[in-house]
Amino acid sequence: MENVPQHVAIIMDGNRRWAKKRKLPTQFGHSEGANTLERIADDCEELGIKYLTVYAFSTENWKRSPEEVDYLMKLLAKHINDFDKRIKNRNIRFRLVGDINGLNKELQDGIRAIEERTKNKTGLTVNIAINYGGRAEMTFASRKIAEEVIKGNLKIENITEDTISEYLQTKDSPDPELIIRTGGEERLSGFLLWQSAYSELYFTDVLWPDFDRIELEKAIEEYNNRKRNFGK
Repeated sequence: MENVPQHVAIIMDGNRRWAKKRKLPTQFGHSEGANTLERIADDCEELGIKYLTVYAFSTENWKRSPEEVDYLMKLLAKHINDFDKRIKNRNIRFRLVGDINGLNKELQDGIRAIEERTKNKTGLTVNIAINYGGRAEMTFASRKIAEEVIKGNLKIENITEDTISEYLQTKDSPDPELIIRTGGEERLSGFLLWQSAYSELYFTDVLWPDFDRIELEKAIEEYNNRKRNFGK
């Protein structure tokens, strides 16, 4: 495709509604949504996209029922393990975006293992946002910057936008050119609040489990039809 964005971010919304429409338990929607993510990661790699960041579990999602949260944690652990096996001989890097300390040990171990094994890969980078919130991320970055000021390692007058970006969890990835949200809602819900300043936003009614290569290419085509002025 012409002018494929370097970094695509996706808010994967609609798993529960997908299951409800089919009179299936919520778990089926989450499971199918995880399968969709694996397929979309393959599509991004084929299209030449260099960074894919997906919102898998927000800090607000802990408010869901204990049964659903427990299932989601187990599902994430399973699919991260499966993903690790699938990309073993491929040039794909995996990274967590979020607070790993809030996750169970099984999930932490799986994430750290795949991050370590793929850290030197130079192809597609897949950032999974788990236990993530944009405000929490900026709060954490502010604290770390304040610590550096107190230690005398950083002067207040030297703090710039680049400084803040360096303390964000996405510091190894460029800001996303395109953010896609599935499921019909038209808001960011705390996703990449700092990084999305000049991102193109694309909203679709398609529920995440139904999102496919065709829908991804539609979003990229719409991105190509927009003129990005960056405030000029």
